[in-house]
Amino acid sequence: MPELPEIETVRRVVGPQMVGRRVTEVSVRHPKVIGRPDPESFAERLVGRTFTDLTRRGKNLTAILDDGSRMVMHMRMTGCLVVAPHDRPEEPHTHIVIGLDDGMELRFSDTRRFGRFWLLADGEDDDCTGICKLGPEPFDPSFTAEYLENRIGGSRRAIKECLLDQGVVAGIGNIYSDEILFDTGIDPVCPACLLDHDDWSRLAEEIPRALGFFIEKNEISPEEWLEGKGKEYRNTPYIRIYGHDGQPCPVCGTPLVRRVVGGRSSVSCPMCQRSRGC
Repeated sequence: MPELPEIETVRRVVGPQMVGRRVTEVSVRHPKVIGRPDPESFAERLVGRTFTDLTRRGKNLTAILDDGSRMVMHMRMTGCLVVAPHDRPEEPHTHIVIGLDDGMELRFSDTRRFGRFWLLADGEDDDCTGICKLGPEPFDPSFTAEYLENRIGGSRRAIKECLLDQGVVAGIGNIYSDEILFDTGIDPVCPACLLDHDDWSRLAEEIPRALGFFIEKNEISPEEWLEGKGKEYRNTPYIRIYGHDGQPCPVCGTPLVRRVVGGRSSVSCPMCQRSRGC
């Protein structure tokens, strides 16, 4: 599933191509991807509207329209968003096509069809997208060691499970939780309640640093993004831990190990990430 750095890449690449453009037509090929309202109303309410901004909150994107309505998008596991010329062949599993007044099209494809779009009217309560339940952004000034310790310092859950909880901090997934815990020397299975204040300080510093680093490495042009079909992320060579089980630790050379934490695969170094009595 795309995590915060990948969704921020989508925002930075697709946003400038959408903003200022008026919707000329909408085609919903698979109704399941529309969470609210019904697909017909979704299309009717979008036509004629102009996109004024594209924002990100956690793993969600929100396109703001000139009447104050919001089109919220979640890519889930395999969703891809691109802006393409109208005469460019569509990718397989293209489920939504939104025509723009410059002849381009905003296209959403999703092999597994888990992605969702919601269209909320100006002032309409958001009780469907889950955004209201998200914890702070990693780059927000409120995201501090004190916040983390107060929020989850008493939890018996594994620290990796806590970092994956979107109500604790927005945007971290399986990949970057492994990278962050490796760089802070914390065992993913360690209960959060066994961490000390220094651990929380390292996490509060490393989380925004790591996510910012991967956002930077993901930088890509709109042309490259389109050629990569909305799947071309540039940070893969910089991922040192996730998916590298059995390979030497990049710091000490000890073979990295894979374990299951909270139902999710987790890779760590048994030497660099020492347990804290757990």
